[in-house]
Order: sequence, then C-alpha cells, then structure tokens
Amino acid sequence: VFFSFNTIPMKLSTTKASNHHDDEAGNPPSISYFHRVSSLCKKGEIREALGLVTEMGSRNVRIGPEIYGEILQGCVYERDLSTGQQIHARILKNGDFYAKNEYIETKLVIFYAKCDALEVAQLLFSKLRARNVFSWAAIIGVRCRIGLVEGALMGFVEMLENGLFPDNFVVPNVCKACGALQWSRFGRGVHGYVAKAGLHDCVFVASSLADMYGKCGLLDDARKVFDEIPDRTVVAWNALMVGYVQNGMNQEAIRLLSAMRNEGIEPTRVTVSTCLSASANMGGIEEGKQSHAIAIVNGLELDNILGTSILNFYCKVGLIEYAEMIFDRMIEKDVVTWNLLISGYVQQGLVEDAIHMCQLMRRGNLNFDCVTLSSLMSAAARTHNLKLGKEVQCYCIRHGFVSDIVLASTAVEMYAKCGSIVDAKKVFNSTVEKDLILWNTLLAAYAEPGLSGEALRLFYEMQLEGVPPNVITWNSVILSLLRNGQVNEAKDMFLQMQSSGISPNLISWTTMMNGLVQNGCSEEAIVYLRKMQESGLRLNVFSITVALSACANLASLHFGRSIHGYIIRNQHHSSSVSIETSLVDMYAKCGDISKAERVFGSKLYSELPLYNAMISAYALYGNVKEATALYRSLDEDVGIEPDNITITNVLSACHHAGDINQAIHIFTDMVSKHAMKPCLEHYGLMVDLLASAGETEKALRLIEEMPYKPDARMIQSLLASCNKQHKSELVEYLSRHLLESEPENSGNYVTISNVYAVEGSWDEVGKMREMMKVKGLKKKPGCSWIQIKGEEQGVHVFVANDKTHFRNNEIRRILALLTYEMCSDFKQY
Repeated sequence: VFFSFNTIPMKLSTTKASNHHDDEAGNPPSISYFHRVSSLCKKGEIREALGLVTEMGSRNVRIGPEIYGEILQGCVYERDLSTGQQIHARILKNGDFYAKNEYIETKLVIFYAKCDALEVAQLLFSKLRARNVFSWAAIIGVRCRIGLVEGALMGFVEMLENGLFPDNFVVPNVCKACGALQWSRFGRGVHGYVAKAGLHDCVFVASSLADMYGKCGLLDDARKVFDEIPDRTVVAWNALMVGYVQNGMNQEAIRLLSAMRNEGIEPTRVTVSTCLSASANMGGIEEGKQSHAIAIVNGLELDNILGTSILNFYCKVGLIEYAEMIFDRMIEKDVVTWNLLISGYVQQGLVEDAIHMCQLMRRGNLNFDCVTLSSLMSAAARTHNLKLGKEVQCYCIRHGFVSDIVLASTAVEMYAKCGSIVDAKKVFNSTVEKDLILWNTLLAAYAEPGLSGEALRLFYEMQLEGVPPNVITWNSVILSLLRNGQVNEAKDMFLQMQSSGISPNLISWTTMMNGLVQNGCSEEAIVYLRKMQESGLRLNVFSITVALSACANLASLHFGRSIHGYIIRNQHHSSSVSIETSLVDMYAKCGDISKAERVFGSKLYSELPLYNAMISAYALYGNVKEATALYRSLDEDVGIEPDNITITNVLSACHHAGDINQAIHIFTDMVSKHAMKPCLEHYGLMVDLLASAGETEKALRLIEEMPYKPDARMIQSLLASCNKQHKSELVEYLSRHLLESEPENSGNYVTISNVYAVEGSWDEVGKMREMMKVKGLKKKPGCSWIQIKGEEQGVHVFVANDKTHFRNNEIRRILALLTYEMCSDFKQY
C-alpha cells in the first residue's frame, strides 16, 4: 500500500528546526537537509528521512535529485522495496527533470537490483542512456544472486566490449559465477584481467578468486592466490577453508583454522561452521568439539546458522546427547533445525525418538517438508518397518508430495529394503517425471538380491527412454550379475562400461573385486586390484579389506604382506577397525599366527570384531588355551559382551583341540551368564564335538532337545561316529535321512560311500556311486595352489585332472621323469 509523504510522522519539533536554521544561517538550506536526510538513511530511519523531504516541500526548499538518491540508498540498506517503489512513483510524478536524471536512473537500477527485483532492474537498465560501472555492477550482482550466472558472465564480457572496466565490486560477482558454473578457463581469464587492472591487491577480489578456484576444484591455484594476498582478512581465510571442505580436503581445512588463529585472525560463524562440516565429514569428534569451544570462547552467538552447524556435526558423529543439548538451547528453530535432529535419530537407529520429534514438530505448528518425510522413510528402511513406510507414503499422497522426485526415490529404496520389490516398482511406475537417480534407485533394488534379469531389462529400458546411464548405473548392473553368480557376464559388462566412455570409479573396482571373492575367484580379484592401482585410484578401507580377504582365501602371504605395506605407507592402519581385523584374519589363514598376534597386540581399537578375528585365528591352529583366555579377558578385562560369532570361534577352538569339557562349559555360560540363545551353528559344533569323542548318545540327545531341525553336517558327524562304533542300524537310518534332506549334494553320497567302505559293504558303495552317476553328480575335485617368489604370474592353481595350466606340458614331463626315477629306485630294493 502506497502512503502519502504528508502522513509520515515527524519527530522534529518546531523549536529544534528553528535552532537548526539559526545555526546554519550562512549555509543553503538544501545542503543542510541533504546531510540530515543522508544521516537518517544510514541509520535506517527511512520514514524520518521522508518526513524531512515533506518538510522541505512545505518550506519551498529545493529538493534536488541527490535527496531522492540518498533515500533510495537508504531503501537499499534496509531492502525496503515498498518504500523505494513509492519514491520511484514520486520521481515519475515530479517530471523528467528527476526521471531522466542520469544519477537518479542509475540509483533506481541499483535499488531494484539490490532488492532482487530482476525484471524491473533489467527494464530500467535497458533504458539507460549511459551505462556506467555502478549500473553494471548492480545488474551483474542481481543476476548472480538469483542464479542467472551465465547472464552475469555475459554482462562482464559486454562491459569490456563497451570500454568499461569492471572494478572491485564487479569482479567478485564474476568470480562467483565462474565458480558456480565451474568454468575454470573463464575464471583464469578473469584472473588475468585482475592482474592487468591492478586489482590483485584488493583482499575482496583476491578472496573471490581463491573461492572461485576452490569451487572449480583447483586447490593449488586457490592456495597460490591466498598466499599472495598481502593483508589477509578472515574473508580470505574462509574462502580457502570452504574450498578445502568442498573438495574433501577436510584435514587441510582444520589445519588452516589452526594457522589462522596463530596469525591472530578472529574466526567468524562461517569459519566455525566450515570447520564443523570438515570435522563431521572426517568423523573428527575432537576437532569438532574444539571448533565448538572456539565459538564459545569467541562469544559467537548461537543463532540459527551456527546452531544448525553444531547440531549437524554432533548428529553426524553420533553424539546424539550433545545434539539434543544444542537443540534445546537454540532459541529460533526452523524446519531445517528439526530435520537435522530427526535425521540424527534415524542414523542412530532411534526410530521412536525420531517419530516423537515429528509429533513435537507438528505441535509447534511446523509442517513436514520432503526432508522430514525422507528421514522417516529412511527410518522405516533401516528398521525394515514396512508399516511405518506405508504410513509415510500415504501422508505424502494426502499432502501433495507425490510428484516430489526425491521422495519417490526414497520410497523406492524403502520398499526395496523392506523386501517389497513389487511396491517399489509401483512407486517407480506412478512417478511421471523420472530422473536418473530414480532409475538408479530401482536398479540398486534389483541388484542387491541379485535379480540380474530385471536389472538388465531396466538398464536397457532407461536408455530407450533417453536416460543415459552413469557409472552408478553400470555399478548396479555389475553387482546384480555378481550376486547372481554370473561372473563372466559381470566381467563383460565391466569392459562394456569402459568401452562406452565411462571410467570405472573406486566403487566399480571394489564391486568387481568383492564379487569375484564371493564367487570363489580370489586370484582374479587380485588381478583387478592391480589394474585399479594402475588406473591411478587409491584404495579405501573397503577395497583394502576385500583385497586382504582375497589373500586369505588364496593363503597368499606374499600378496598379503604387500597390501599391509601399502596400508602402513598410506596411513590406513589407523583409519578403521575393519582393516586391523582383516589383517589378523589374513595372517592367520596364510600360516603366520605370530604376525597375526603382533598385529592384534599393536591394535588401536578394542572392538569385538578384532577380538573375534584373533579367537578365530587361535581356533584355526587348535590353540584352545589362548582362544579361551582371550575369550575370558574380553568379558572380564575389556568389558565387552561376546556375540554369536565369538562363541562360534571359541567352540571351534575346542572342537579342533577335542576339548569337550571346555566346550560344554562355554556352551553353558553362553545361556546362563550371557543370556544368549544358541544358534544352529553352535549346536552343530557341540554335536560334532560329542560325536567325534564317541559320545553318540549325548549328541543324539542334544539334537532332540535343540529347537532346530538338524542339518547335513550334524548327520555326517553322527554317521562317522556310528561307523566307528559299528552301529549299523543307526547308520542306515542316518544315511536315508541325509539323502532325503540334501539329495543333490554330492558330498553326502561320498560320506555315506566312505562309511560303507569302512564296513566292507562294497555292494552299498557301488549303489552310492551308481546313484551319483544317475543324478549327474560328481565329486568336487581337490584343489591346491602355489606362489613362486619374485614371479609376476601370481598364484598357480592346480585342480585334479585339470590340463589347462599354461605350463601343463612342462609339468607333465617333470612328473613323468620323477615317476620313472621313483620306479627305478623301487626296483633296486
């Protein structure tokens, strides 16, 4: 609503006005008014300034263009679009003397641009008779702010073409536009202009250049610009720090904060928020706490921006109690604040707390947005709570969120995690505008359970729909094939990805390596590891654990040591408990138990998986004394409760050593002391141990009492025990039961055949072999492998009756020679 100048309240009394005129008897009244108007505008007292203009009109004091210019500038300070529009109307009403004044025209462009009224600003700019640096700065600035960054750069070029030289107000916006577009070549051109124009000494220009290079991922250039700034302000430090964080160089950002404080630069909210983001990204709890402490020591107010950053940090590192404390202390809480805490609860698996927080949010008259609903769907996915997921999906439909592509992707993922692929497909089909993320989400849903057929159909369908696959798409298809055991097809798809112009990323290589290991192709996994390193990619924690697993499967101590050396050189040894666990497992399976003990002894973590790995190592070597001692120290000294894997490993140690009394004691402790429910594997180990010790009756009694159906391994153990004790009737019964439970398992026929062979029942042995022949079953051939030191070929695998080795002829000649010599030696005796 436009208001009249005459209705503006005046705070200046008549007496004061009279005194003012007396004091300025020798000065023109318009100059006096100008200074007073200017002073009020700078203080943000626009209405009082307008009151003076009204007073000038009533006293017939000339109102020059500069008066309106000052009030427009005051409106810029306050971003007061409504009052500025009234001034504009007054200017137009007063005629061309004001409306066509070059100074006023420029001020109007600046005013509308600063208020982000782009259309009006551009219209007035297009009508300017003379465009100067100020009007160009305003237009380039508004284009940059509202996202028309290409238009901002075009404005910069047009300025230069028209012979106008961008100043230190224009260049920062141009740098911002280059950073947003990641146009590094254009940015380097701007940098060249800055050097030629002599603007490089301006800290704001230099800071904007550092920021631009950071956003373009050119951190070396950003650092060079930063180092050349003579008097660095906090703006320059923040620009480089933000660049480091945006490019994943979180440790460098933390170090920069330390250097900044050493130079006596006081950190701002931006500094602390950036360091908190860096700490959250790297999981640096201590670094984040120090940043929080700096905020407190420097008296930074816990406003919405800083409070949100601190809250986000504590949620990401799992310190949910600290996050709650910050949340409670924040005075102003918006939807973003609530969403952060809800997301934090979900990440920690505290679904009930997340739902309760949503209820409190609604009571505070705040509506859920797509982030809130996405967090709730993630909660349903993490807990496999299909009921909750469907309730959130219904809320989305009722409140008009159906078209939200992000929520659609989250819903597809939620249904997939809850095991309802059909519902995931329904959500996908009902989404009108499908983006690449949605296609990839459904592909991942098919890939996880190994539904390679559906994944491939979707892969080709998306391309027919004009959606080109990216590296994530290819990774999902490859995973689906590997999960379905289609190793050769996965390798072909990997090659197709490369030939299509898409370079495999770290996940691509690790997926292939892990899939090969899972499908029993550990030697090929090592080959892919080498190729990955040749491509220039550095291993991460997961790829290292997969590589160590491959070495363990191959019992390749040479490769395992090489990877351990890589870990030490690249300081990965301190980054994850999973790496230490994998190292212990690898050394144990490669025959070096002493090295496994040394890795365990120098551990940086006291975590259950690491203890389980060491107990498993002792079990592998039959070191029951060491295994049980470590098991007891876990509970008594370290204060960690064992899990099912711990018990399995200790019982395995007892089984290898034949220590039945120790096993019974641990099995009893499991139930009475640790309140754990034994699983089928625990019962299987106990049955095997009792059967091996000749305690067949006790083993049978345990099978009868357990709440599970006995598996083939248990029956095989009983068969072997009964055979030793010549219990023929029980052998017949168990043999029938074994074949009925697993009729396609060749190992069962071999076991029964061996039992009959010991008894001398050769007719039964023949029957077993005939049954195998009729069913097309074959005994799995034996396999062995060796690794020759210093040879690049890697691991040599030998399978019974296999003639595919590349040195097969040479091997056969050597064997024939050895056989001949052995026969010759035998004849001499």
